Amino acid sequence: MISFCQFGAGRIGAIHAGNIARHDGARLLHVVDVNEEAARQLAAQYGARVSSADAALADPAVDAVLIASSTDTHASLIEAAARAGKAVFCEKPIDLDRARVEACLAVVEKTGVTLMVGFNRRFDPNFTKLQAQLRSGRIGKLEMLAITSRDPGPPPLAYIKVSGGLFRDMMIHDLDMARWLLAEEPVEIFAAASCLVDPEIGAAGDVDSAIVTLKTASGTLCQIANSRRASYGYDQRIEAHGAKGMLRAGNSPPSSPRSPAIRRRRPAAPTGCAPWCSPMPPSNRPRAAGRCASDTPTACGRLGRFLLTTRKIQEAGCIPGVIGCQTTRGGWAKDDAVGGMCAMPEMSSFFGYIISE
Repeated sequence: MISFCQFGAGRIGAIHAGNIARHDGARLLHVVDVNEEAARQLAAQYGARVSSADAALADPAVDAVLIASSTDTHASLIEAAARAGKAVFCEKPIDLDRARVEACLAVVEKTGVTLMVGFNRRFDPNFTKLQAQLRSGRIGKLEMLAITSRDPGPPPLAYIKVSGGLFRDMMIHDLDMARWLLAEEPVEIFAAASCLVDPEIGAAGDVDSAIVTLKTASGTLCQIANSRRASYGYDQRIEAHGAKGMLRAGNSPPSSPRSPAIRRRRPAAPTGCAPWCSPMPPSNRPRAAGRCASDTPTACGRLGRFLLTTRKIQEAGCIPGVIGCQTTRGGWAKDDAVGGMCAMPEMSSFFGYIISE
C-alpha cells in the first residue's frame, strides 16, 4: 500500500485524489492547500486529514507526494519532498524558469528519490499503439505529422493568469508528443497565435488559439493545432502520414490507430471524451522493478530541456522556459533530451503514478 500526501485541492487535485482512492494499492493520508475549506472537503471525501506541509512531509507513513498545487509552488515542494525522502509525482510544469528547473532537479538527483512529471499522453492506449506502429515501419518513413488538441472550454481566468500561457500550459503536451513520435529533434519552428475564444484571455496577456509548425533535420514536418474551445467536447487526434500509408488516432475511446483501409470502414467520429478518460485496462499497466522497460513510455523530471530545441524556441520568443523531460529508457542516457531517471509507474485511470510493487 502506497500512502500519499497531496498538495492542491483544486480541479486537478480532485481528479488525482479520486484516482488514488480508486486504486487498490494506494491511499490518501494528507491534503495540503492554502484554501482550507477546499482541503477539508477533499480530505473528508477520501478519508484523509488536512495538514500543514511540514506535518505531512514529516509523517513517516507517507511514501509519496502528489503535487497538484499552483505552478509557482512546484519546484519548492519537489525539493522539500525529495529532502524528506518521498517519491514525487508533480503536475507539469516543474517551473517556468529554466535555471529554477535545473536547480530543482539537482536536489532530486542528489537525494535519489523518484520524480515523475504529469505528462499523460504517452500513456494513452491509442497514442501508444500509434507510436509502436510508427517504430515498426508500418507506414514507412514518417513524412508529415498532424497533432490536434482542443479543450471543451478555457480554464478559469485566475488559472490562465498563473498558468504560464497556452504554449507552456497546454501545447507542452503536444510538443512532447511531437518529439516522441518524430523520434528526432526539430531544428526549425514557426508559431502563430490569436485570441479568438475569450477577449479576457487576451487582456490577461495570453492567447487561446495557436498553430505551430516544426521541421526536423531530415525534413519531416509536424503541425500542432491548439484551441481552448471545442463546442463538441475534448478533441485529441493524431494523424501520421508516411511513405507507405497513414495512421490515425481519434477521439472515440474504442478507436485505435488505423491504416487508410481500416479508416474507410470505420470513419472517425469525435465525441466529448478524451481518449484517456476511461480506466486503462490491466494489459496497458506495465510494471518493472527498479528501472523502466526499454519500450515503455515513462515520464521523469530529468532535464527540462525536453521542449524541443528549447534555446531556439526561446530565441524566437514563442515558448520561453523549460518544463520537464520524457524518456523511453531507464537509467541515464548520453543525450539529456532522451535520458532520465525514473521508476516504472503503475497506471491509474487518468495519469501515471509512482506505485511499484
